[in-house]
Amino acid sequence: MTEEQAQSAPLIDPEKVKAVVTQAPAEESQDVQPVKRKPTAAELGPKEFCWGTGRRKSSVARVRIRPGSGKFLINKREFDNYFPGLRDQNDIQRPLSATDSLGKYDIWVNVIGGGTTGQAGAVLLGLARALIVADPSSFQNLRDGGFLTRDSRAVERKKYGKRGARRSFQFSKR
Repeated sequence: MTEEQAQSAPLIDPEKVKAVVTQAPAEESQDVQPVKRKPTAAELGPKEFCWGTGRRKSSVARVRIRPGSGKFLINKREFDNYFPGLRDQNDIQRPLSATDSLGKYDIWVNVIGGGTTGQAGAVLLGLARALIVADPSSFQNLRDGGFLTRDSRAVERKKYGKRGARRSFQFSKR
């Protein structure tokens, strides 16, 4: 074979390429598996739960719910004993009232880290996520209420040469 013939001859056989291209979509469609989804509250057994995880500042809340009488425990204590502030109590119950589920679910929450406001925000997000798993039709009400958006604000770090994140030391002219 001369140099000109070697340069003009393709390295890849076009017929083989066409065969591979036409087979590729058929093979991919056979390999597609159905999307796994979490079971709703109606599909669960008597001892199974719907889970949701919420975070706010440095707090993390793991929320379990199942259909029941409306029992609400946070770290093995009643929620009104755990959060004595009325604002925090109302914040936690807002996802339930938005979906008309007050008293329909038994709720257990384990929350760690942070202070009371951060923990209340974490419980709110975790509860909203668990309600979506339990009843997917409540998604739009929770989305419209803003319960599914994680509040990403956190404490700003302290900078060197400053007293805090932004506060400077007192300036003295003399």
